[in-house]
Amino acid sequence: MVPEYARILAAVVGLALIVLDCISLVGTLIVPRPAGGRLMIWVDRIVHAGFQLMTARVMNYRRRDRILAAQAATLLICQLVAWLLVAYIGFGLLLWPFTHGGVTLSFDNAGPAFWFAGDFTEDGAAVRAILYAAALIGLVTVTLQIAYLPTLYSAFNRRETDVALLNARAGVPSWGPELLARTHYALGSGSSTINTLPDLYDQWERWAADIAESHTTYLPLVRFRSPRPLSSWVTALLAVLDSAAMYLALAPESAPTVPARLCLRGGFQCFTDVARAMNLHPPEMPDPAAASACRTRTG
Repeated sequence: MVPEYARILAAVVGLALIVLDCISLVGTLIVPRPAGGRLMIWVDRIVHAGFQLMTARVMNYRRRDRILAAQAATLLICQLVAWLLVAYIGFGLLLWPFTHGGVTLSFDNAGPAFWFAGDFTEDGAAVRAILYAAALIGLVTVTLQIAYLPTLYSAFNRRETDVALLNARAGVPSWGPELLARTHYALGSGSSTINTLPDLYDQWERWAADIAESHTTYLPLVRFRSPRPLSSWVTALLAVLDSAAMYLALAPESAPTVPARLCLRGGFQCFTDVARAMNLHPPEMPDPAAASACRTRTG
């Protein structure tokens, strides 16, 4: 027989797991900021590591891309499984002090409660309250995850529309010099359209702000790959930033200084915000001296 104090301690641990699970669920799916805690970060890391392991020996890029295209869907499924599994363990431990049997019986009662409220072998007000709470959390978790998907795909479609529009200007994969060349020669029409770049930089400054907001609030969007193998929102934004930096450096007299610099700043802030949401640690500000030192060491 397990001592009563050990059962109570297990129930406290179970309650803590339930609270952490609810914080992660609400912070990830409802709170409009990255507030889901570390549970989903670890799920993302585990899924990402698994796919990196799967593609480690795949040399063909298009085949790698086909495999990695399933990463986002796998991450969403694993998120749901993680929330339900943590809640199941939490409620199983929480039921143990109120169950006239071993821990196995408490888990047997907690499992069906996620789907069939009241389907259990024990009686008592405390047990009923716990199992009804388990059923409610299970239902809310699945419902919120389903409601979460349209928001994700709406943001994904909005992102990919601008990426596809840029492909005509900057090629596939997008490239900063290609963007400048095609814009200057207007796709071979013979008349320069370089004066359209200020509007483009303004558009992509806003686009970077939208990406920073959506991809930090809904972190799985980072793992959603573009429909075309060589297309990517990361390379698209880098191409626009490269073109702005090159324009400012090579033709400072004619360059649209304010739109180009605002675009550069917005793009840098976008990458920084997304990296921090992924629990990475980019520098607060770009450091030209560090970049020069790095080039010196590698050159």
